[in-house]
Amino acid sequence: MNKPNPFISLCISMLLFACGTTSSPTDLLNDNAEINDAHSYANIKDIRTTHLHLEIEVDFENKIIQGVARHTMSKHECDTAIFDIKALDIKKITLGKKGSEKETDFDIGDEDQWLGRPLEVLINSDTKYINIYYQTTEKTEAIDWLAPSQTTGKELPFMYTQGQAILTRSWIPLQDSPANRITYSAEVNVPSELFAIMSADNPTEKNQEGIYRFEMKQKIPSYLIALAVGDLKYTSLGENCGIYSEPRLSAACKYEFEDLPKMISAAENLYGDYRWDQFDMVILPYSFPFGGMENPRLTFANPTLLAGDQSLVSVVAHELAHSWSGNLVTNATWDDFWLNEGFTVYFENRIMEELYGKEVADILAVIESQELALTLEDMENGEHPEDTRLKLELDARNPDEGLTDIAYVKGAFFLRTLEQRVGRKKFDAFLKEYFDHHAFETIGTEDFVKYLQAELLEPNNISDFNVDEWIYQPGLPANCVEITSKRLTRMGELAEDINDGENIFIGANTSMSRGDYVTQEWLAFIRALSTDLAPSDMAMIDDKLDFSRSANAVIKSEWYQLAIKTGYKDARPHMKKHLKLVGRRWLIGGIYQTLRDSKDKSDLPWAKSVFEEAKENYHFVSKSSVQEILYD
Repeated sequence: MNKPNPFISLCISMLLFACGTTSSPTDLLNDNAEINDAHSYANIKDIRTTHLHLEIEVDFENKIIQGVARHTMSKHECDTAIFDIKALDIKKITLGKKGSEKETDFDIGDEDQWLGRPLEVLINSDTKYINIYYQTTEKTEAIDWLAPSQTTGKELPFMYTQGQAILTRSWIPLQDSPANRITYSAEVNVPSELFAIMSADNPTEKNQEGIYRFEMKQKIPSYLIALAVGDLKYTSLGENCGIYSEPRLSAACKYEFEDLPKMISAAENLYGDYRWDQFDMVILPYSFPFGGMENPRLTFANPTLLAGDQSLVSVVAHELAHSWSGNLVTNATWDDFWLNEGFTVYFENRIMEELYGKEVADILAVIESQELALTLEDMENGEHPEDTRLKLELDARNPDEGLTDIAYVKGAFFLRTLEQRVGRKKFDAFLKEYFDHHAFETIGTEDFVKYLQAELLEPNNISDFNVDEWIYQPGLPANCVEITSKRLTRMGELAEDINDGENIFIGANTSMSRGDYVTQEWLAFIRALSTDLAPSDMAMIDDKLDFSRSANAVIKSEWYQLAIKTGYKDARPHMKKHLKLVGRRWLIGGIYQTLRDSKDKSDLPWAKSVFEEAKENYHFVSKSSVQEILYD
């Protein structure tokens, strides 16, 4: 998943349920059997799903999914199987193969605001098949139902799901823990004018019946099960990759992501074969809450990546890198989330360096380090300064609170610092072996530390590297590798000239335009501008560079935050359009946060009024985050 907005502060309570047996059959256990997932009720140490088959209908008129989730279960010795559900209407539960099913008793436990409810199913010691008949409800949080007006084509509706971290349980009854990897298949019935695709093997053309069948043969964690339905067209980019999008976006997608085949080759050259057969993407509507989500075989992506100059393709490199870190080797619990994202940010940067050179890769890393510094300052002065550790303790909290720059960027700089210490050649060999050794498994932080010591540090006689400080202590260790960029330094100098009262758009820079620099350079420029600038200075910059009206969404988000701090009100009409169009949490959360913290007392009421107009265009993830910013 591409980096989320860090502005989340949610409190939850949790309950743990266990199967009524003291035995743990050895065929259920793997190396992380003793890891406890505080964010799942499921008793996977005693019985677990091995394969899930969905038979579902997508009903746009009533905005529900209904059908049956057929679970094939492991061998076991217990009389109860526990599943995770949230805002689901459970119709009945049967045991046995399709066609010879018998109803069984079940009990639904008390509701927790964030975890949902435990679904306890009465079974026998020889039960192999559990079939849960259900439908979603209006409170289902994973699904975004979009009217035609919210799409690019404006003619047909659209829907998609977003499962990470623990939202899959709100559209499928299942054991929703990353510690349990499963295969799955599905038969999905949709309106005949629409096209259904999933994180599995996909067709490339719409059929007339509206019935689509899918299979994911590789084991994946439940948060990666995903579905999208809409007016879609497939555009091939190479032998094993392509883009699904609304037809009007297909040409833009083909240009923006034309280097995808090269990215796949670069990734394989670094850390071994791509093991998921196909790497496709789907460009979702603007309400999608993230830049990208690494659903295997079908990365979900936000249209804000269509910058027109290929400057935001690092997000694609990031989601591709997840095919190794996260999808192939998965965090066992959400306390270990950095094992997904820290490795992925590091890998993403290596792909970008391989394709576009070290200068570009360093620019990206410096921008990330700037964002990390802001996050560290924010957290150290906030409610949970301990969250600046890599290994978290999120018991009784929403796991989304761990989806911050700490996991992503501090995790990546930990790996960069290790690389600097042992050398790139040795570090690359270590990472390749790490992915191979743990392929299609889940792993906890403590397992990784043991593997790191045994396979990298001890063989190279390194006994003084501060692993514990990096992982278990707050803040950023002093030995963190430093990365600089001459191009970003130059942008900072231009900004300082403006801060000193100079008009940089005359003389040698008279022809300076936004197209002269990439997105990351403009971010560095805006971040270096003083918050003491007069509105007239901001107007001068805007008149020349047109940030407010026509920059891409990433630049706009940064510019609007500065506009709020400097009192530049001329940006407001464009800011409002941005907030009503874009649902990507990272690109709206900072704006709402800045409005909330503004010294101008009129800014918070204005922010609330805009949010009330815009919120129906946001997925639950973004909507709940902004509500937390503005109202709590």
